[in-house]
Amino acid sequence: MKHLVTTLTVLSLVAAAVGFTAFHTVGDAQVKAALEQRDAMAWLRTEFALTDAQYERIKTLHDHYSLECADHCRAIQEAEQARDALKAAGADASRLAEAERTVQHLELVCETAIASHVRRCAAEMSPASAERYLALVLPKIADFDHRAPPDVGVNPHRH
Repeated sequence: MKHLVTTLTVLSLVAAAVGFTAFHTVGDAQVKAALEQRDAMAWLRTEFALTDAQYERIKTLHDHYSLECADHCRAIQEAEQARDALKAAGADASRLAEAERTVQHLELVCETAIASHVRRCAAEMSPASAERYLALVLPKIADFDHRAPPDVGVNPHRH
């Protein structure tokens, strides 16, 4: 009887270890596949264990925000081009400074909007996933280069 209890305990521990390993291997494969496909929404769904309802709400938020973000990016690019044209034309320092302030202001507006969007997405997640998502994504906002809408971390913009 003593050996039976020991054997069952060992088998239970082995089964738990195998189950744990299998669960994490499958999850990692799904994350890897999403990253390889550069599918930000698939990555988000898998990485943060979103339910179908959470995924649909976040996808809707993301789809709508992408349009707004594209407008921000376009405005920033136009302001950068205007600033660069002034530099190339040898404009005076006050005009260059004003053009640079315009670029910085537009970047701030964009980054504030992105942070708000990220928080709206996080509000659709479980508390633990939201906390991890915010910790991962919010620090990266300042690194966006404003060339295209952000894609939730799979293909982060860079300055």
